Amino acid sequence: MASLSNRISAQSSQKGILLMLGAAFFFSLTSAISKWLGKDFHIVQLVFFRNIVGVVFIISSIWRRPLRQDGGKLGLLIFRGVVGTLSLYLLFYSIQTLGLGRASTYQYTYPIFLALFSWLLIGETLNSSEWTAIFVGFTGILFVFRPDLSLSWRDNSLGLGNALLTAVSYLSIRQLGVVYDTRAIILSFMLSGIVMPIISMLVGTYHPMEGFDFLIGTFKWPENIYQWGAFLGLGLTALVGQRMLTQSFTYDKAGRVAAVGYSNILFSVLIGFFMGEAFPTISMFTGMLLIVAGGILISASKKKPVVNP
Repeated sequence: MASLSNRISAQSSQKGILLMLGAAFFFSLTSAISKWLGKDFHIVQLVFFRNIVGVVFIISSIWRRPLRQDGGKLGLLIFRGVVGTLSLYLLFYSIQTLGLGRASTYQYTYPIFLALFSWLLIGETLNSSEWTAIFVGFTGILFVFRPDLSLSWRDNSLGLGNALLTAVSYLSIRQLGVVYDTRAIILSFMLSGIVMPIISMLVGTYHPMEGFDFLIGTFKWPENIYQWGAFLGLGLTALVGQRMLTQSFTYDKAGRVAAVGYSNILFSVLIGFFMGEAFPTISMFTGMLLIVAGGILISASKKKPVVNP
């Protein structure tokens, strides 16, 4: 009986790991598609299409099974949507300016900032492992954050800003998850990801602002079936990745599954290389390893994961 239980547990663990690997791969595909589309379209338009595809599926889910009658934190719900959308702006912008590998590495520093913000803003107590993880993670950031003549301080700072905003967004999800249906939180993010790009593109069309190219842009109609297919793929790969991510945490320990999620960095580096990006330098590779180590330490110390819609 015990042998059967152990076998089922091992199979469940394996399924959780495979689902997380799949999620990491699909998220890296989302990033790669955004990089390809970014040659011809502004990043705010990419954010718009990324969310408009997903919102159709969320609304259909709510139609089949109505939301729970709860809430009471509308302001925080809107805040989460706005901050989450801004973080997506910075992610897509960083992919264009820094490349897939570096942008993905910066993105995955969010657990370090999340732990720090939890201590600073809501008074959570951090244990010695978490403080060690924060130190290791910030050391890794210093190795990666080495702008050369082709990478400006501004672009690197905006890349790191994505992680900061992601951490703030996740922190708000912790508070919202108690009183809101998960689909309501996801919907707030996706609706913000539709409304804000529309505003950005209107401003960019009539009042362009130099220096705010990571926030303000213009709309351009796709010219052929390949571009339309890429925009559809942008939304679908993000949706599939999120679904696999959510499912993975139901099959295995949060720390182990979250650690596997860092394979996104590897996938992004490899895809970026095949798309013509330079392979990471020794300094950047060292920073990647330290950031991954810090993130894994943080994940292993948390009993419950924070899942991003």
